[in-house]
Amino acid sequence: MGFKLESPAFDHGGRIPRKYTCDGEEISPPLEWSGAPAGTRSFALICDDPDAPMGTWVHWVLYDLPSDTSSLPEGLPNQREFSNGAKSGKNSWGKYGYGGPCPPSGVHRYFFRLYALDTKLGLEPDAGASWLRRVMEGHVLAKAELMGKYSRW
Repeated sequence: MGFKLESPAFDHGGRIPRKYTCDGEEISPPLEWSGAPAGTRSFALICDDPDAPMGTWVHWVLYDLPSDTSSLPEGLPNQREFSNGAKSGKNSWGKYGYGGPCPPSGVHRYFFRLYALDTKLGLEPDAGASWLRRVMEGHVLAKAELMGKYSRW
């Protein structure tokens, strides 16, 4: 079966509903995962858009999600830290939490990548995606990916 990331809001390769974009409520979509490998101590999530005109645009960074977590609810609050120890990094807008798809033109792909890690990272809640990827090196047990598409017209 393997490590798998899904959303009840859209299928892999499908259209992200307007509700989760800058044209709608711009709330985070619900996510669910299963099949994390033995030895998982925490999870990290990065959502980005590689089709952005100025290079990859990061929409969401979360890390130190506890190993017993298997989902994120719709509309997770945009805050630095959570009561379960999870932390938000900064997205490409320089803000904490989720920023919805808002492509200037054409169809863009949004990759939600969930990493099962063999450690809790213990970073402050400011890490950007590139720093997080560096710190995770050597600690990734498995990666699951969900891709959704969105265009404004």
